[in-house]
Amino acid sequence: MQNLKVKKGDTVKIISGKDRGKTGKILRTYPADSRILVEGVNQYKKHVRPRKTNEKGQIVVVPRPLHVSNVQIMCSSCGRAVRIGYQGSGNEKERVCKRCSARL
Repeated sequence: MQNLKVKKGDTVKIISGKDRGKTGKILRTYPADSRILVEGVNQYKKHVRPRKTNEKGQIVVVPRPLHVSNVQIMCSSCGRAVRIGYQGSGNEKERVCKRCSARL
């Protein structure tokens, strides 16, 4: 299990892949796989067969998780996609923006 620098609720920018440039909120993290699920990003169409006799089949849009290396956190004070650093005082450790040193 790997420790991720991103958390549920963070706003991230996609830096590679088919959705490059889009931003979204993290809905769920998968630390064991180093993947995250981002709102409105990396969506695929899935064909669903009818379950009952009078029901029709459907095409459902399903979001898929993407690798954490394909995103950067958006800093709330800079307004840009930034790298994250850590500052610790005693037992507590907090995430900071590498560009403007603001807390994230």
